[in-house]
Amino acid sequence: MSTLRLLTVGTLLHVKQISRSPFEIAIALVVPVVQATLAVYLFRSSGEQHRLLEAAVGAGVMGVWSSVLFGSGGAIQGQRWQGTLEMIMLAPRRPVLVVLPITIATGLTGTYALLATLVWGRLLYGIRLDFAHPAAFVVAAVVCVVALGMFGLLLAATFVLMRNANALANTLEYPVWLVSGMLVPITVLPAWTTPIAAVLPTTWGARALREATSGGPVWPSLGICLGISLLCLVLGGFALTHVERRARAAATLALA
Repeated sequence: MSTLRLLTVGTLLHVKQISRSPFEIAIALVVPVVQATLAVYLFRSSGEQHRLLEAAVGAGVMGVWSSVLFGSGGAIQGQRWQGTLEMIMLAPRRPVLVVLPITIATGLTGTYALLATLVWGRLLYGIRLDFAHPAAFVVAAVVCVVALGMFGLLLAATFVLMRNANALANTLEYPVWLVSGMLVPITVLPAWTTPIAAVLPTTWGARALREATSGGPVWPSLGICLGISLLCLVLGGFALTHVERRARAAATLALA
């Protein structure tokens, strides 16, 4: 129960902190709306009016991914700049339990993007929010946010080794959402991208949301998404522990 309380309180604390950042709000609200607008016009011009809701959902997931990517990339770096990294690592808990609330908070903040694109599409373009499986869509959205938070933990453990994590985050944003099929079907991509897409939780999370929107087997995709995200949690935990021990031994926690 103490571990659950730590994760809950930590997540709520970081959600409040992130929600007061103009940069994070801009990423979560403005960028997805622009992407949703472009997607709507592209689908309309191709005569695929029936896929406008899928386009809005896909643009929202892209916003969640952007929030998690930049949030996890800056999770350790931000704590270092604020001078709190040493206190976090000295806490009587494993580093994974302290960093995980930060990455989950970025996913929860990214839900702004999903809600914004749906409201934007409904009010401006008259897209009817007729989900094939409404209850499954809500469950898929929650699982997708948690899964991306765990994936963000693995990214945070990797980014901690870099002096400028944002540079790598910038290069990962668009390739990942493209390969994951958030807006463009994976079937139209080159065959060599298929193995990459298969190991990304973003692929299965986006697929589950798309199937809940248009109709399809939602639960198998959610199961695979959870399985991959749990693997990311385990790998991220080992990576953070290794980085912490190496930084302690070299006395470079504020720099490594």
